[in-house]
Amino acid sequence: MRLGLGCAQLGNLYQARTDEQARAIVDAAWACGVRDFDTAPHYGLGLSERRLGAALADRPRAEFTVSTKVGRLLVPTGEGGDDLADGFAVARTHRRVWDFSRDGVRRSIEESLDRLGLDRIDTALLHDPEFDPETALRHGFPALAELREEGLVGAIGAGSKDALVLSKLVEECTPDTVMVAGRYTLLEQPAARRLLPACAEAGVAVLAAGVFNSGLLAEDVPRAGLPYEYGAAPPDLLARAFRIAEVCAGFGTTLPAAAIAFPARHPAVTAVVLGADDAAQVRRNAALFAAPPPDALWPALEERGLL
Repeated sequence: MRLGLGCAQLGNLYQARTDEQARAIVDAAWACGVRDFDTAPHYGLGLSERRLGAALADRPRAEFTVSTKVGRLLVPTGEGGDDLADGFAVARTHRRVWDFSRDGVRRSIEESLDRLGLDRIDTALLHDPEFDPETALRHGFPALAELREEGLVGAIGAGSKDALVLSKLVEECTPDTVMVAGRYTLLEQPAARRLLPACAEAGVAVLAAGVFNSGLLAEDVPRAGLPYEYGAAPPDLLARAFRIAEVCAGFGTTLPAAAIAFPARHPAVTAVVLGADDAAQVRRNAALFAAPPPDALWPALEERGLL
């Protein structure tokens, strides 16, 4: 089981960070043994890819893997303003254009290679294919397969919060991996019904992301105002998280530790990908990953109808 670093924060997710602060996040991850890094053009309009590439430039290339995504092309714009409407504290120098076509996928990979300063992408994922599933599966995925044959990318697949569209990809195409975000977590497990069994049967590696459900499971004691998806957590989910946290405390562990450990228990899951706001959070997450809760926690949660 591997621990990966999600790099949306390198693109100034929700708040501005300096180049030095972004570099410190990657440096801390490396020091903790993390060697898998996930980014996307979407994250900060390319800023995450540029910062990640700069931070990895002096690392041995054979010792790390980078995954990035396709589906949103970055087109220059003269509109001005900021990108906070899409969650990133950066200048709106570009706009995102959905494009899962063959040409769009190839252009996206070429531009990502340039921003990252790499000659190949280890894992390339269709990003949120549910926004145009027909084009993504019928044209975008074959384009990734071509790039894999050419050696420009390694493993291919898709990353999404939509477990259904990921299931269709696994059942109708031949992906190497999928990244499921927020749909196989301690709080909710819709991916367990169809997606994870399909991946296990097909030998598709699952990367579990969004395991804190946008932040609701990130603190030892959940509180009002913590995020879930794109707003404050609704009362019923907050109450559920609080009950889970109480059970965790009774077993000498914490809600974040259980949130990290839970998806890692599934045999189809090969890595847990965690973002971090700063270097200290990277170190905390790595420590929690290395010290999972006692096995007795899981049946206790099941008995209480919390899992």
